[in-house]
Amino acid sequence: MNTYFQNRIVVITGGSSGIGKALVKELLALGAKVAVCGRKQETLTELQRETGSADLFTVVADVSVEADCEAFITKTLAHFGKIDILINNAGISMRALFRDLDLSVLKSLMDINFWGTVYCTKYAYPSLLANKGTIVGVSSIAGYRGLPARTGYSASKFAMQGFLEALRTENLHTGVNVMWVCPGFTASNIRNTALNPQGQTQRETPLSEDKLMTAEAVATAIAKAIAKRKRTLVLTGQGKLTVLLSKLLPGVLDKLVYNHFKKEPGSPLQ
Repeated sequence: MNTYFQNRIVVITGGSSGIGKALVKELLALGAKVAVCGRKQETLTELQRETGSADLFTVVADVSVEADCEAFITKTLAHFGKIDILINNAGISMRALFRDLDLSVLKSLMDINFWGTVYCTKYAYPSLLANKGTIVGVSSIAGYRGLPARTGYSASKFAMQGFLEALRTENLHTGVNVMWVCPGFTASNIRNTALNPQGQTQRETPLSEDKLMTAEAVATAIAKAIAKRKRTLVLTGQGKLTVLLSKLLPGVLDKLVYNHFKKEPGSPLQ
């Protein structure tokens, strides 16, 4: 992996915080040239300041808006000339029972998590095909197993994985690798920005963030998987066990998952 990323052009959506930010730093350190989008100029400016790298290119873009995705990819191609790797990382979560949920919350999650992946992949696709590159989707265990109080999140991640699996099959003989990554619970900002039933950020996390896998560890694992051109990457023992049980003992897992999420502080299941 030490030389794999040298001078490769990597595009990362949602790269100004969490796993995305860790990926930016990891890949720059490995010699890649990185293009990043985020919704806020100030966070992108701070990222530029933190890295101090001339190989970092930033663009303000909201991945739920198709025109923003097209502009981001177009500007990246104009700046770097090509795209070797696309990492669809931008995402948002939620926590609310479906019965209490404003449907706009589900739409927001689908627009960002699913359509953001589709839009960026579509506009980067010609360059990725030409360079026999890699398309990555940062999904979730929720893309394998529906999670209570996270109907929109699970739906969006199932949709992302279905899209990527179909796309991977289309590209079996083109030289393009398509992979999706399913981190377990990771210390990041995603739970603080998760949407409540009314579509507002909950501004708190129900988990002990200091006990979770770090974003930096996830980024290192993703980089290694990209270099090996893997099909999938499932992280953490809990995550791997959940995927296995969802195939072998789905009824048992229903109860285990329900009880697990019921114990969360402030759980809607209580």
